[in-house]
Amino acid sequence: SDPCLLCPSQSTMRAIATLLHNNSRSIPSILSRGRVMKASIHIEKKLEELGYVLPPPPKSQANYVQCNQIGNIVYVAGQLPMPPDGKLVTGVVGKDMNLEEAQNAAQIVGLNFISTLKNYLGDLDRVKKVIKVNGFVASTGDFYEQHLVINGFSNLMGEVFGPKGRHARSAVAHHCLPLNVPVEIEGIVEIEE
Repeated sequence: SDPCLLCPSQSTMRAIATLLHNNSRSIPSILSRGRVMKASIHIEKKLEELGYVLPPPPKSQANYVQCNQIGNIVYVAGQLPMPPDGKLVTGVVGKDMNLEEAQNAAQIVGLNFISTLKNYLGDLDRVKKVIKVNGFVASTGDFYEQHLVINGFSNLMGEVFGPKGRHARSAVAHHCLPLNVPVEIEGIVEIEE
């Protein structure tokens, strides 16, 4: 076999890197001096392609901040189901809405979560990993599918961020939540510095 193919020169590697870099939108990674580097995902473009519209970043409803950062970890405050039209989704799951409607509300919470991160980070491509989320579901005493409600949020994170969106989580029932919302979700995210 040709040793040139097994051990390409630095100039060959640079030429390959340039070629791949110029086509990086369709290639998930590029080679640079023999190392694999991640290409930018362009999360906002992906959101657009998926047909999602981010609501305006939510304002805190009491005395707290939307995000707190320690090192490269961002703690995102509990987000509510506020669609782009500004009309808060309200009700108790099992009484005022069914499972599917509650999952849609959890997805809206996810869009607010992403909007909050975009407002805080400036660039959603800085999200390295959605680490952990805590989901709270206002539900009746005979509703036992809180975990499926929170899938509305979790599925969105996976759809938008790919493997970086897969997270650990909790799904907890409550008899009521602030402002009579059916779902509230907070999370912990690792970011690129």
